[in-house]
Amino acid sequence: MTGATLFKQVGAPMPGKIFKLLVNVGDEVKAGETLLSTEAMKMETNVKAKEDGVVKEVLFKEGDQVQQGDLLVILC
Repeated sequence: MTGATLFKQVGAPMPGKIFKLLVNVGDEVKAGETLLSTEAMKMETNVKAKEDGVVKEVLFKEGDQVQQGDLLVILC
C-alpha cells in the first residue's frame, strides 16, 4: 500500500457525556495516553489511545452526549 494513510479510530466505550477533552487536532499522542473522559451515571471513564499517532479529527466537544461505539477521535 504505497502512499496510503492508515487511520486509527477511537470509539465511545459506553453511552454518556463527553466530560473532558484532552487533545486537539494536530496533537501527537502515545499509546495509553488519555484522549478524553466520558461521564455516565456519575462515573468517569478515560478513553485512551491504543496506538501512537497524531490527532486528525475530534468529532465531539465537551458536554456532547454519545452512544456506545460512536466515533470520537481519528488518529493517523
